[in-house]
Amino acid sequence: MHKSIFIGLFALSPFLFSFGPCQSMAQEQEEPQHMSYSCITVPKSVEFCGIPIDLTRFDRHERMDRELMAFTYMHSTSLQIIKRANRYFPVVEPILKENGIPDDFKYLMAIESNVNPLARSGAGAAGLWQFMQGTAREFGLEVNHHVDERYHVEKSPQAACRYLKQAYARFGNWETVAASYNAGQGRITREQDKQFTENALDLHLVEETARYVYRILAVKIMLANPSQFGFHLRASDLYPPVPYRNIKVTSTINDLARFAKSHGITYALLRNMNPWLRSTSLPDHSGKEYLIRIPDKEGMHYSPLLIIPHDRKWVVN
Repeated sequence: MHKSIFIGLFALSPFLFSFGPCQSMAQEQEEPQHMSYSCITVPKSVEFCGIPIDLTRFDRHERMDRELMAFTYMHSTSLQIIKRANRYFPVVEPILKENGIPDDFKYLMAIESNVNPLARSGAGAAGLWQFMQGTAREFGLEVNHHVDERYHVEKSPQAACRYLKQAYARFGNWETVAASYNAGQGRITREQDKQFTENALDLHLVEETARYVYRILAVKIMLANPSQFGFHLRASDLYPPVPYRNIKVTSTINDLARFAKSHGITYALLRNMNPWLRSTSLPDHSGKEYLIRIPDKEGMHYSPLLIIPHDRKWVVN
């Protein structure tokens, strides 16, 4: 039995174990594929808040190089930052301007949350600007079981501006202000005193904070020229602002799902447009005014031809 099977297989072997000439030639001619990697050139200097930062010293050059490589090869995160920036930078930029905060701090927001208003860290920091609960309340945001304004796309940058103004009054330079947003003002002050050095870029700090300002600079460089990093987006790839109208509320809403339905949208869309709503109801016993966003029906659907890039450098067409 085993012998007959072997003979039968042997007889069929030209068909089982050989390949036709076309197949073998195609395999022989197939070129091996190689991945191509490259590095973004580290500039000699880069401006932050109008002040040039020298990057020629070896330690600064290498830190900048590390962060540029991270944004080059952290593809999905970098792409999401560009896409979301088209929706949220137009909201944040005028708030920074009216508060006298340099425009470059929108890049701090970008590295804090990847421009995701729903971002939440393992430590509990939340929203575009990644406030912890206590810090959020200190700088004027409401945080409780029903309302969490850390997720409010307009109120959270206002709170961030209050923090940044306070830190600038203390440190007097924006690089150190930026570092303090990560480490805290107290820790930066203690390190300045111990190391006899004022500028945070020249302090020996824990790894996360030591990288922090360079990450801000790297995302600024990337957003100035995404194609240099290999990101070639069309205008239709960007996330457009969603048109909406505000509903003024000064009394309790017991059922937000019913409220949403009465305005022609789903509860899911209501929460998407108002991520600061954190429960199924909105108690309001003090008469505080809340503005709830309701998306326009016409503007809820993508229309690629109508998407306008906030910055033309982000797209290739």
